[in-house]
Amino acid sequence: MNVLGGSRPTSDAKREQMIIDGHAHVFQPFAGASGHPSQAIHLAYMQKVQTRTVAKVFRARDGRNVGGSVLFEAGDNSWAGLRAVDFRVGTYGQMDFTIDGDDYHSQYMPVGMQQIVAPPELMLAQMAYAGVDHCVLQAGWGYGATNDYNAFAQNQYPDKFTALLNVDEARAYTKEMLEEFERAHRQLGLKGIYFALDAFARYGFDISFDDAPMDAFWSAVNASTLPVFIEANAIPDYDRPSYLRNMLRLHGLMRRYANVRWVLVMGPPVQYFGRSGRWEFPEEVTAAYHHENMWLEIMFPITWGGEWDYPYPEAQELIRDMRDKFGAAKLIWGSDMPNVERFCTYRQSVDYVRRYCTFLTTGEKDAILGGNLEVLFGIAERQQSSSASFGRNV
Repeated sequence: MNVLGGSRPTSDAKREQMIIDGHAHVFQPFAGASGHPSQAIHLAYMQKVQTRTVAKVFRARDGRNVGGSVLFEAGDNSWAGLRAVDFRVGTYGQMDFTIDGDDYHSQYMPVGMQQIVAPPELMLAQMAYAGVDHCVLQAGWGYGATNDYNAFAQNQYPDKFTALLNVDEARAYTKEMLEEFERAHRQLGLKGIYFALDAFARYGFDISFDDAPMDAFWSAVNASTLPVFIEANAIPDYDRPSYLRNMLRLHGLMRRYANVRWVLVMGPPVQYFGRSGRWEFPEEVTAAYHHENMWLEIMFPITWGGEWDYPYPEAQELIRDMRDKFGAAKLIWGSDMPNVERFCTYRQSVDYVRRYCTFLTTGEKDAILGGNLEVLFGIAERQQSSSASFGRNV
């Protein structure tokens, strides 16, 4: 009998196929500006992230759970709706704030993170322990303006990291952001784009990501052939109808810009389509997900690890259904390290797939746990090129 639930685990013996984490982060100390023009801007981004976090948000004096909704005014999902709560960076993985004299914590990062900082060497140590060979370093304004730091990590450890760039999404069409895109791509050598719809909240959702002014940006992306990792938050209302509208817009972009390859960050939202234990997608969502240039992240512990227990049999069944509906060639495993360790260890975040999804064939696991990303970025070819360059006399 398997007392952990789900399928009986299989061996995690090393295979030739690299294990590649599609979603990890490195970042400078949260307590500073972290590349932003000011600490205040960084704090505003971080507060916005906490408004709908699945992390535990609680009152310090008695541990009472309150949720992130206390951080914004009901009915205003933009930055203008953020409440003045002395939002600040705490210790032990916590973001702190004060309401009516009471202090509160959001356990956004792992408790063991005494200071909220994640240098590349932290990920290297975690990868060695968990048996992960390579990571895609994603971005996001809550982590800071990370283009230079991501490039630093990638250049220091090219065999271990493939890093993404970020521009101010809602202003991506401006001269300043188009120049930053070119700098991050051409000069810094970043290999893909992170694009989050939640960032449009800063400007009151005054433009959509597929509006005409954005054509200048998407045309540049199309010409670059860089993959886009899109976090399709359900803006502006953060509900199912908003998500459906955004999928229609995204599918339209896919048809217009045929060179762009897309990865759906965080994967399909369980709260809208998977509560029954199987995926129930409406037609417009299925059409977008089935597009030949779309891949879907498999990443359940970061969002559901507070409700489901390891080895996440609920997630295993949803992965099985994703495989049946879309095929393993469209699925990409990611962890969201180091955040995910607020719910489970890094090793557990890969082992629930690597060891417990026994319904996947060896070939399917190889594809999901690294093969698809290896093809998307040409990682093995870059590693061979890097090794050859290192071995030459200069």
